[in-house]
Amino acid sequence: MKDRAAFRAKLISAPYIVWAALFIVAPLIFVIYYSFTDASGSFSLVSIQALYKYIPTFLRSIWFGIVATLICLVIAFPTAYIISQKTDKIQRTMIMLVMLPMWMSFLIRTYSWMAILQDTGIINSFLAKIGIHPVHMINTGGAVILGMVYNFLPYMIMPIYSVMAKLDFSMIEACQDLGGSRFTVIKRCIIPMSMPGVVSGITMVFVPSVSTFYISQKLGGGSFDLIGDVIERQFQQSYNYNLGASISFVLMILILASMAIMNHFSDEGEMVI
Repeated sequence: MKDRAAFRAKLISAPYIVWAALFIVAPLIFVIYYSFTDASGSFSLVSIQALYKYIPTFLRSIWFGIVATLICLVIAFPTAYIISQKTDKIQRTMIMLVMLPMWMSFLIRTYSWMAILQDTGIINSFLAKIGIHPVHMINTGGAVILGMVYNFLPYMIMPIYSVMAKLDFSMIEACQDLGGSRFTVIKRCIIPMSMPGVVSGITMVFVPSVSTFYISQKLGGGSFDLIGDVIERQFQQSYNYNLGASISFVLMILILASMAIMNHFSDEGEMVI
């Protein structure tokens, strides 16, 4: 019976193993291969050595990603908490409203912000009507970060909400009964118990923010190159697959390191509880 159950378990997991091999393992192997070879397929470190030219772009991408992630966290944490305190019917409605923009194309959502932020866009047209001088917002770093926050905010709200919705509120009530202030309850109870969702949300926002390229092209006007833009150009315009793969390889290492750091802090948070 045990052998039969083990065989069934392997059979059930087989599609996932095949999927992971085709769409996760194989692409990573190709990235590593192209990173350490030249156009002829011979082993070479030329592409790796050329990465120093893109250090400012890496730093800008990381900085924009950190800022966008922090803004998302500041907005998402109280939003998720408020949603989790409502009745089931209201929770479903509010979650639907959070996810509603995600039902539209990423392209359309980004283009809509171009129409809003342009010098002759909706905001500046309104300001002009009330006698205020138009403000230049498009093609700025702030516009790029705003696009990241808008597009990736649901990825922060959902994991935090999913954890908060299952919190043991008897512990929160006990903290209140022991004289804990509202700040103490948030600091000592809600935040530590919500850390798994916070870590998941930070990871789900930071990773696409660092590697994005379409938002920076449309809302940044090409003035704020991110590392995703460089990778996209190497594959789509320069056809320098080796350099593009090298940059992708370094970006992958940075993302994995960031995830490891976040998991470390998550483990420490669980120990505090």
